[in-house]
Amino acid sequence: MAHHTVPSGYERLAERLNRFPQGAPPSDLLFRILKMLMTEKEAWLVSSLPIKPFTAAKAARAWKMDPPSAERTLEELSGRALLVDFEVNGSRVYVLPPPMAGFFEFSLMRVRDDIDQKALSELFYLYLNVEEDFIVDLFTRGETQLGRPFVHEPALTRENLVHVLPWELASEVVKAASTRAVGLCYCRHKMKHLGRACDAPLDICMTFGAAAGSLIRHGFAREADAAECLDLLQEAWDRGLVQLGENVREGVSFICNCCPCCCEGLLALRRFPGMISVQTTGFVPAIDPRLCTGCGRCVKACPVGAVELTLQGRDAHRGTAVLDEGRCLGCGLCVRSCAQGAAELKPREKRVITPLNGSHRIVLMAIERGKLQNLIFDNQVLWSHRALAGVLGVILSLPPVKRALASEQVRSRYLEKLITIVQGSSSKAGPSGGPEEQAPGREGRVFRND
Repeated sequence: MAHHTVPSGYERLAERLNRFPQGAPPSDLLFRILKMLMTEKEAWLVSSLPIKPFTAAKAARAWKMDPPSAERTLEELSGRALLVDFEVNGSRVYVLPPPMAGFFEFSLMRVRDDIDQKALSELFYLYLNVEEDFIVDLFTRGETQLGRPFVHEPALTRENLVHVLPWELASEVVKAASTRAVGLCYCRHKMKHLGRACDAPLDICMTFGAAAGSLIRHGFAREADAAECLDLLQEAWDRGLVQLGENVREGVSFICNCCPCCCEGLLALRRFPGMISVQTTGFVPAIDPRLCTGCGRCVKACPVGAVELTLQGRDAHRGTAVLDEGRCLGCGLCVRSCAQGAAELKPREKRVITPLNGSHRIVLMAIERGKLQNLIFDNQVLWSHRALAGVLGVILSLPPVKRALASEQVRSRYLEKLITIVQGSSSKAGPSGGPEEQAPGREGRVFRND
């Protein structure tokens, strides 16, 4: 294959990326992207970094380098948003973000002249939209996805609000964030270089928390207060954009305001109707055919083509809006677009399960994609007992089927024993005391203390 001719540093980095639940299938296009973003030496160094967050001292040991030199290298990589850095208990910690959402997006979150952003945009487009292996691998392997939509808040009624939790509302995420940053929309910036961008605003995508602090520190995004971010949300609602954010309940790290013509996730849903590129909200629109006039506004508003007009029954002389619930995001854009009041949001019959936090989501994704062993047995730098306890804590809070999958992947007698103990406790506790019902509390205790 052609990619065997590329420098070994890039091959090693591709292998490193694919140990994480969100990988990047190797190809000539991927190696061309990596060569634009970093040198072969840098790729070699990054390929030796642990999967989980690490300190400069750990990087120095992995690189067999003196600590000051390692720290300078880490700062250089963070300055180009190839690494994300943040403080934990007064110490600087680094992490290699996944390609998506991660250093692919960061490379186009600002206008820069140190790389050819037009050429990079063309490579991204080919890798994500023509070659397709990356998108299929990212969005079809497993039930748990990186992102989830937020419900369109102007479409909510008082009755809906009874069923909505704060983490389901983009406005509440903005208000609760410790740090807020605004940067260029990667998708529309990329499409602008290709001459295909729509007229939706560029400077509108938001990052929160530690990731926001790192992007602000290195000039990839600008700091914003809650009022500005809420104004941007209002602009996005008025323009019919979809809010897609991190698929977690606590510590949401980003919210993008997405259009169906540029967003990779929404484009994937249109190109592959059976694909689940993002989780859904807890709502689904109900359309009353008696009130529907067949105007087609909801069809135009839907970002994923889940609504269409069909001819039905005695009213065959006009179209009636019909929803394909399997494709529906539950965003509610169609509800607000309906001038006749024929559509309203209803809670889904099956509750949507959202991971507690980023650690919980990563472990779920690793289990579903057969990569759990990479998290537990990271052979670059040994994990601490607390980190291992965090992973095991999530595993033990999972339903029995996923616990069995996890055990099969790591083939660990220790893990099997722990699972057996938990299952025994569950059966003794009865229907109301099992780990599924207890999961949110247990997950929170494990990861807030880790």
